[in-house]
Amino acid sequence: MTELLCVNDLSVAYKGMPVLKHAVFSMKEKEIVCIVGESGSGKSTLIRTILGLLPAGGRYISGDIVFQGNHLLHYTQEEWRRVRGKRMAMIFQDSGSYLNPIRKVGSQYIESIRTHFKLSKKTAYNRAVQLLSNMKLDDPDRVMNAYPCQLSGGMRQRVSIAMAMAMEPELLLADEPTSALDVITQAQVMKQLLQLRDTFGTGIIMVTHNMAVAAHMADKIGVMKDGKIVEWGNAESMIDSPKHNYTMKLLTDVPELEGKDIVRSAHP
Repeated sequence: MTELLCVNDLSVAYKGMPVLKHAVFSMKEKEIVCIVGESGSGKSTLIRTILGLLPAGGRYISGDIVFQGNHLLHYTQEEWRRVRGKRMAMIFQDSGSYLNPIRKVGSQYIESIRTHFKLSKKTAYNRAVQLLSNMKLDDPDRVMNAYPCQLSGGMRQRVSIAMAMAMEPELLLADEPTSALDVITQAQVMKQLLQLRDTFGTGIIMVTHNMAVAAHMADKIGVMKDGKIVEWGNAESMIDSPKHNYTMKLLTDVPELEGKDIVRSAHP
């Protein structure tokens, strides 16, 4: 496998205060990376920086991000427009913030597809329905005709995954995509993400506070604390033989680990 993404000495500050400090990691095509840490550790800032979506007041201090051989921090807005959404996509923690509440799902989905592909409305509709079906959503035509508020949280999250995957991105960034879901729905969403990786060859970076999710999803795990990646390695070795005290604390303190057997059932 070739290298998909390389983050080198990346630092970011909000209003002059460092929140991401000298982050270094790389991943190959088709790999799943989980970034684990408590709230405020810098996880979300890391993936938003990769996608060029820093909020107002945020700025790069140092470092480089190389995606498929291209240095992203040198991109113009037009270059970002061609990459963001199509080659790199994001799933947010709250899918409700991604979907417009006053527009039907189908209208938004078709517009998203046609923004990046020269397709007729009918072809885009059929593509959307097929991907919703792949997400194991019953009656995808009804979902397309529904408003976001008419869908459950788990359904909205699967819609957002389907919308992201419509572009067949090379890299999918997921910011706590299962944290607002019940354990059974978490397992279903994780299974579908694994299947998407296997089907499309998409690399995935998932931010999570849940070590159980990381243990069963990831090829590699990065542990973040106070804006720094304090430990990085293969998932199996990180779980079985953690080196950093903070990693050990996460493994013993996270209550979701009791859902381990249910999470395991998410695998094909």
